[in-house]
Amino acid sequence: MTTSTAETRKFEAEVAQVLHLVTHSLYSHKEIFLRELISNASDACDKLRFESIAKPELLTGDAELHIDVSWDPEARTVTVRDNGIGMSRDEVVANIGTIASSGTRRFLEAMSTEQKSDARLIGQFGVGFYSAFVVADKVTVLSRHAGAPASEGVKWESDGKGEYSLEQVELPERGTAVVLHLKADEDEFLKRWQLRSLITRYSDHVAFPIRMPEEKDDKPTGDWETVNAASALWTKPKSEISDDDYQSFYKSLGHDFNDALAWTHNRVEGSQSFTTLLYIPSQPPFELMMGGRDERKGLKLYIKRVFIMDAAEELLPNYLRFVRGVVDADDLPLNVSREILQHNRQLERIKAACVKRVLDLIEKLAKDEPEKFETFYKAFGNTLKEGIAEDHANRERIAKLLRFASTKGQGSEQKVSLDDYIGRMAVGQEAIWYITADSYAAAAGSPQLEAFKAKGTEVLLMSDRIDEWMIGSLTEYAGKKLRNVAKGELPLDEEGKKQQEEASKVAEPLLKKLKELLGDRVADVRVSPRLTDSPSCLALSDYEMAPHLARLLREAGHDMPSSKPTLEINPQHALLKRVEAESDGAKANDLASLLLEQAEIAAGAQLPDPAAFVQRLNRVLLG
Repeated sequence: MTTSTAETRKFEAEVAQVLHLVTHSLYSHKEIFLRELISNASDACDKLRFESIAKPELLTGDAELHIDVSWDPEARTVTVRDNGIGMSRDEVVANIGTIASSGTRRFLEAMSTEQKSDARLIGQFGVGFYSAFVVADKVTVLSRHAGAPASEGVKWESDGKGEYSLEQVELPERGTAVVLHLKADEDEFLKRWQLRSLITRYSDHVAFPIRMPEEKDDKPTGDWETVNAASALWTKPKSEISDDDYQSFYKSLGHDFNDALAWTHNRVEGSQSFTTLLYIPSQPPFELMMGGRDERKGLKLYIKRVFIMDAAEELLPNYLRFVRGVVDADDLPLNVSREILQHNRQLERIKAACVKRVLDLIEKLAKDEPEKFETFYKAFGNTLKEGIAEDHANRERIAKLLRFASTKGQGSEQKVSLDDYIGRMAVGQEAIWYITADSYAAAAGSPQLEAFKAKGTEVLLMSDRIDEWMIGSLTEYAGKKLRNVAKGELPLDEEGKKQQEEASKVAEPLLKKLKELLGDRVADVRVSPRLTDSPSCLALSDYEMAPHLARLLREAGHDMPSSKPTLEINPQHALLKRVEAESDGAKANDLASLLLEQAEIAAGAQLPDPAAFVQRLNRVLLG
């Protein structure tokens, strides 16, 4: 083997941190190193198979793609070798010596700040290679890019403690070999049965043959034996696939140690043929929680069983980004690119089918498996709500799946559907009433609910941050308008209107006094039809933003237009009687200000001058 002089380099700081956390936090799941290295090898074979469509010469001399796992008890090594795409020197440095992924920082945060010794983190952030150092005190990588001459092989080596060496070597074969020099107490991975059982458990459905040296009477025969199913699971008839097979494939696909919550497997035949195998995880994948809407990987696109790309954005809308799985199309062009995908009519049909299958699956959980649906909703309910604004065609279907807390529900539990609400509506009730707030307690305790409670009218209590934004797109369901109890004028019958007019007429001097005391701090002061027990509340126009959302947006750095609130009062309350009778101008001003400020606090608004509020409150308490 011809070599050049080895060059020693330091790991980037983030790589060193990843190595430290992986080796110290994942020891209880140390066996995942094999899953991750085989997964990387499979990706390398996938990439070569795709590249060879345009350049068949890349497969010259070794057309059968495969992954070999071998071990050497004397040298105390385990080797995972593939004859896939391989890496050049620059690619080795980019893929192993540095970490370019923006997800890495979030990986580090998740591991350190949450103290998660959780193997689900590995692989999802593209750092699975480093799990090798959980069981090895030295790792050697030998790689040559397909199409490169034998003289351009690369040898990378490190003990995982801050530095690595890099040199050019002669390698007769393309692909990558990862050699693990095992630590002294890792003898279990030098046993054939243990390695094979791990392959069966984690990598059985890798679509390339995983081979091990064949043995007879504990001696190698010189032949290789394929030890995995080596077939694309989704291509088999459903009748031939067990639940364990589906779960095993999900875990290898999603780098997850937990079972999937549910899945749907379908084959569509016709003018356009394709297969979908879609999974709902049992809990949010880490990149969903840490990466948000921008980094999405959940679905893999295959064309005639050739892996093309992670194409989640083209295959599912953002609000279903938690879904994992594969889509295998028969009649998309094999040289498809992301740009072509974005304007491909066939793909739009596949995407519509994927959305339908996922919504069908969630509806089935809601109908037939309420415990699983509850698990799903706790994990992904807020993500699903994004679809109300994003997917107009399926808005009614999505709305049917939403669940809320309610004044007739069980505390803060979100279990009431819109259909449940409609089923309990009183005769003559035309609207579905709701309130939004920044916490369940604030929603449940809002003074705006008082009149509704007095009449026995149910109100949905929406306290997730997304609710105020979501409800802007959900104005109607099943022919019923959705109305916020804090916005607009409440519908009153003739008797109610008459009582309201009389109360306003009697309170006219008090209303005038409050308007003068509060001045330009309010748009108006009026008698409230909403209040029975509280002295005051804010009333918003139909299109005005809720104060708690305006506060959150300001805190996030958005410029929000200032608006003057309308103050509604309950003239029968003792505090209003006191304002009415107060002849001292300063005391009356303090009382009027407190009525406005307590209404603002109850509505989730931010007081412009909290210190002045405290001083006013103290003066009133002291008399």
